Amino acid sequence: MEDRVTLDGILLKCDQDPTKVRNPSDCENARIANERLATQRVDPEVEKRRQADFEKAREQLRLTQDKLRQEQEAKTKVDAYSLPVVPVDPSAAAKGAAPAAAPAPADPSGPPLAGNATH
Repeated sequence: MEDRVTLDGILLKCDQDPTKVRNPSDCENARIANERLATQRVDPEVEKRRQADFEKAREQLRLTQDKLRQEQEAKTKVDAYSLPVVPVDPSAAAKGAAPAAAPAPADPSGPPLAGNATH
């Protein structure tokens, strides 16, 4: 039970009038919870140091993971200068052959284009 307000309310009821308490085990549980919460109180300086250590360790872990990620990316990256050279067929280049992906001329029998409409 970590809600201090509820815990204090139960303890207040138990201490003021124990005969009106519905369940005596609630009083016992509230007392135990109160004792545990009292022992959990930590010195602020210790907590601050613990938080700083945690942040330092988290930052170190993040840097390590970033370094590993960059190494993995470097391994999968393709360097264009290290690829094998594909020889070009000199006879095709000398003839002035057009590239295979050249667009075909417009078909005059097809539908008129927006800019070429004759109206």
